[in-house]
Amino acid sequence: MDKVEEIVTYGSHELKLIDRREIALTGIKKITSFDSEEFLLESNMGIILIKGSNLEIMKLDTHDGNLKIKGKINSFNYLDSNNKGKEESILSKLFK
Repeated sequence: MDKVEEIVTYGSHELKLIDRREIALTGIKKITSFDSEEFLLESNMGIILIKGSNLEIMKLDTHDGNLKIKGKINSFNYLDSNNKGKEESILSKLFK
């Protein structure tokens, strides 16, 4: 018997990085925390950690889940169950 694959729809999510100076995201559910060096976001596809310097929100649309951040983008990471220990340490650092 053939194996039936289950298709899970999370909603639309895009990430567009422009010259490491601007990042535009869609499908953002929640901004967990942010400062000028780090943003922790919850998206339709999981938790995203953005690191850089002089980071600030350019545009935020909470209704549609769109977010634009400007500054120097050094990295962005999707944190999943494999990175759970890392995610917990990041959260514990943020709330100390």
